[in-house]
Amino acid sequence: MHAVGLSRTSGAPAVRTAVVWDVLRTVLAGRVAATGRGRLDIVDAGGGTGGFAVPLAELGHAVTVVDPSPDSLAALERRAAEAGVRVRALQGDAADLGELLPAGSADLVLCHSVLEYVDDPVSALAAMGGLLREGGTVSVLAAGPLAAALHRAATGRFDEARQVLTDPRGRWGDRDPTPRRFTREELTELLAATGFTPGETHGVRIFADLVPSRLLDGEPGAASALIALEQAAAEHPVLRDIAAQLHILGHR
Repeated sequence: MHAVGLSRTSGAPAVRTAVVWDVLRTVLAGRVAATGRGRLDIVDAGGGTGGFAVPLAELGHAVTVVDPSPDSLAALERRAAEAGVRVRALQGDAADLGELLPAGSADLVLCHSVLEYVDDPVSALAAMGGLLREGGTVSVLAAGPLAAALHRAATGRFDEARQVLTDPRGRWGDRDPTPRRFTREELTELLAATGFTPGETHGVRIFADLVPSRLLDGEPGAASALIALEQAAAEHPVLRDIAAQLHILGHR
């Protein structure tokens, strides 16, 4: 993987999302080459305040964010204005995508931290697939259960760690704020069941959540070194599966 650059909106390395950005840059470059269009149509389902949408708009793409929260969409619009770009904001849920946007209108759909919260992940992915043009891609980023188990165990919550491993949804208890977590196999099966050809899975935030922020702030070059470590580990067959999040592409 190639190095990730600085975000023009934040001015700092995106340590927690560097691996995802590397994959997305490759997808975008391939789609631009295949279509001959430099300005792609991108839909960010559940895109919130625009952490991905605004940088994609800065790259020159036409980006639409669909999110149920009016407060998040307002923050998105402020963020886009500060960056000097336009991002279309629509209020709605993943289930509403087919009603809000025309079929076959997108080259790329982002589904980041969405499947954990929707009532029906299969219907949500199917709706996203309906937006894609032939040759389009969905980018899925979802929480993984093994990292949750490790983190609970590291804080002495051993019963909760064990429950993560045995619970069908990967939850550590009733107070767990994440309704559902996914293994690599489950994400692959979901994509296949909704008509996608699954791509490779990458681990995201394998080490980033374990490193105290003071180390990144106090050591010159530490953030770049951590990014390089995350990139090197992202496809490792063991380390990948213990990542806080799993990233996988689905191709039409």
